[in-house]
Amino acid sequence: MKKAQQNKFDSLYQKHVNALKRQGKSEKTVDAYARAVRRIADYFDRCPDKLTVDDLKRYFDDLLKTHSWSTIKLDRNGLQFFYKNVLAKQWVWVDIIKPPSRKTLPDILTHEEIERIINSTHEARYRTYILALYSMGLRLGEALNLCIGDIDARQHRVHIRAGKGHKDRFVTLPDRTLYVLRQYWATHRHPELLFPAGKTAPDRHRANVVMDRGGLQKSFKAIVVSCNIHKKKPGQRAIV
Repeated sequence: MKKAQQNKFDSLYQKHVNALKRQGKSEKTVDAYARAVRRIADYFDRCPDKLTVDDLKRYFDDLLKTHSWSTIKLDRNGLQFFYKNVLAKQWVWVDIIKPPSRKTLPDILTHEEIERIINSTHEARYRTYILALYSMGLRLGEALNLCIGDIDARQHRVHIRAGKGHKDRFVTLPDRTLYVLRQYWATHRHPELLFPAGKTAPDRHRANVVMDRGGLQKSFKAIVVSCNIHKKKPGQRAIV
């Protein structure tokens, strides 16, 4: 890319990143949408501000040969954002690229399967976490980030903060879950977190972060397999 083109691209790229952050996009979304603009600039070796519809069609024709539809969709959305918020141009995405719409439902664990998983989980932190996850119908991150201040024991409810769509909501807190959460918290007595990181109680008491998400997912998959449950993507179902 020639120097003038590079300078122009750098300026527009920074505006793109700034606009994404101003709109409160997650770090993951900012990274994906920014990568989309870098990728197309590299492909044409010039600033992508004056690309034609035919240019874009050719770009996506080639991208389809090497990347998945999930990547295609992210790039399309990233470029659409760039066109609308940075270039102030209309992006006729239907005429350029439209990834197929796929809706899949997770395999639902039965009440008995969930009980088997909990009873087969030997570590208290994982056993408590799994109970909280399924009994209140939470997402993985929502359960991980539960804090003491989110628990309203008197009204038997939990305040879920910044859930899907960055929205707060309240969920019902079953008696059994409240009892188990209290028991587990008493083992580490962290001043804020219910599921702090750490291998020992003192480590958890001093922790500044929650349990590792990747390690938790890996352990959960191993527990499911040990229970002879073979489902591709277990969904959530409440236990009462």
